[in-house]
Amino acid sequence: MSEPALAPSAPSTRAPHRADLDGLRGLAIALVVVFHVWFGKVSGGVDVFLTLAGFFFVGSLVRAAESAAPLDPRPVLLRTARRLLAPLVLVLAATAAATVALLAPTSWLGLAEQGRSALFFWENWHLAETASDYLAADPSVSPLQHLWSISVQGQFYLAALLVVFGTAWLLRSRGVAVRGPITGLLAALAAGSFWYAISAEHPQSWLYYDTGARMWELLAGGLLACAMPWLRLPRALQALFGVAGLIAIVGTGFLLDGRHEFPGPWALVPVGGALAVIVAGGPASRLLASPALQRLGDIAYSLYLWHWPVLIFTLIALDRPDVGPAGGLAVIAVSLVLAHLTTRLVEEPIRRGVPSPRRRTLVAGVAALAVAVLAATSGWIMSIAGKSDEISHLADIDPAAYPGAAVLATGDEVPVRPEQPSRYVAHLDLPVTTADECLAGGGMVDPLRCEYGDPDGTRTVAVIGGSHAEHWFPALESIARDRGLRLETYMKVGCPVTVAAPDDEPDECTIWSGSVLGALAASPPDLVFSTSTRPRPDHVGGDWTPEGYVRMWERLSELDIPAAVVRDTPWLWEDGVIYRAADCLANGGDADSCGMDRTAVLDAVDPARDASAPLPTVYPMDLSDAVCRPDRCRVVEGNVLIYRDTDHMTTAYSRTLAPELDRQLGVSTGWW
Repeated sequence: MSEPALAPSAPSTRAPHRADLDGLRGLAIALVVVFHVWFGKVSGGVDVFLTLAGFFFVGSLVRAAESAAPLDPRPVLLRTARRLLAPLVLVLAATAAATVALLAPTSWLGLAEQGRSALFFWENWHLAETASDYLAADPSVSPLQHLWSISVQGQFYLAALLVVFGTAWLLRSRGVAVRGPITGLLAALAAGSFWYAISAEHPQSWLYYDTGARMWELLAGGLLACAMPWLRLPRALQALFGVAGLIAIVGTGFLLDGRHEFPGPWALVPVGGALAVIVAGGPASRLLASPALQRLGDIAYSLYLWHWPVLIFTLIALDRPDVGPAGGLAVIAVSLVLAHLTTRLVEEPIRRGVPSPRRRTLVAGVAALAVAVLAATSGWIMSIAGKSDEISHLADIDPAAYPGAAVLATGDEVPVRPEQPSRYVAHLDLPVTTADECLAGGGMVDPLRCEYGDPDGTRTVAVIGGSHAEHWFPALESIARDRGLRLETYMKVGCPVTVAAPDDEPDECTIWSGSVLGALAASPPDLVFSTSTRPRPDHVGGDWTPEGYVRMWERLSELDIPAAVVRDTPWLWEDGVIYRAADCLANGGDADSCGMDRTAVLDAVDPARDASAPLPTVYPMDLSDAVCRPDRCRVVEGNVLIYRDTDHMTTAYSRTLAPELDRQLGVSTGWW
């Protein structure tokens, strides 16, 4: 690559074609696909895509701004829409069809919401709001989850167009050169985005998808595009930059845990590698310009869109947590064929073709398909929304027909009736604390306190922990009404109250836990209620009491606050893959077949019994016999659906546990 000039050359709206950057796209998509299929990790390839997207798009905008042409955003928007929408619509339609064919209707709502969000380039925010980890592939993961990055790009393109053209319009009217001020403005925005990514008080599951936290990666490429005319890099450094950049890009997935570290400072590794390759030359450029990598680069966008749903639906069809070597090759082969056909038959004719009857027909077909996808997804969302009224009537269901946990205590048989809540709306059967926003969200480390029960009660019970403490709340609320108890809640999404080991680095949950313990010390309740166990890591079978729980109990004992700790309910999983009870039932399963062997999910004896033995003010309670039969943990008992998702009880079933929980609380505390 020849050395760039020191100053900008004559304005041009098109940059010289660089085959090596086509190859860089090809390398990036190869890394993405290989790591998704076989390693279950983030490769850094998406970060390279984002950097390249910023480089090309901002570069084209700045060149247009420097030219004498009118600053008309419409052609830019039209070109971008042609580039992004046609393949996206095709993949969304195919995914919708596969969803109907392979997945239970109870799974359609989440995918309908994601599909509609993706169509409007809003998927990343939907995933952030639903706290979706960017997981390794398995049958429980959404086939549309990868579209978050396309949404980020779409939002960036619109924002960059407004910023660059708006700034250029102001500068042109004053006769000022545009490149320098635009570069400075973009640099300030990139710095702000990077600072936000490393300092924002949001959980990783939010920041991973947050456009604001990702913007610096695209702006880094855009800044390089602005600076390219002024760069002067010796040939020796060009070669060094190229080799170092390739090493950084390829090594990212092997050395870094991008799912938990990006888009923070470690994302500088793949982004920096991409920037180095862009300014480089020598062996790296010659390698990247190879025909194979260029060909991959040509179909990179379509391949990115296709490979993930092909992988997920293959796992669903095989009912396995991984595809293995041979299956992975088949997934890649199918994805390559689909990407090639999409690029050649849809993307290129629409994006590059001259106006013709064939092109107009193709555009009309894609538009009709987009309308069909939007109508189907919106229709299903509205259909489920119409059923949500059923939830408000669950508190009044007939206990004789829907006894729930009572049948496990009495052994009585009841005539089988349609389960309540319905499998279609079970995910909406949430405790009142969720509706009241009494479950602290990500980034919150101060205790959030809410009050329930009898405000004049003489005894106070503090419910502490995460969503697994919360799903016992409906039962506790029933007891509080009958026994005259005041209830306080200190709860946070995904955070049981724990105390870290002395050598452990505090995380958000342990910092919040310390704040909760401080609040309890300042205003001690008569009793703390929390959970005492979790499934063993990686679902190897049985349950256990983490050491952090025991240290928390010790701290409560030091504060002279007694604690009633309840064994957690089993989490639904099979062969290492979690599943939803509603989906299993909708796929033709029944209460028994959709359940699990008790010995596979629960130890024979409550692990908290031994763990709490040295602490006389800690009262372990085990309601497993009110959830599971002696040999089987079913998903429906007494016509009441136990699970609202993969591991949380429905509010309806929790209420039926109140008599047994009341009995064990009375025995433990001696209060009644």
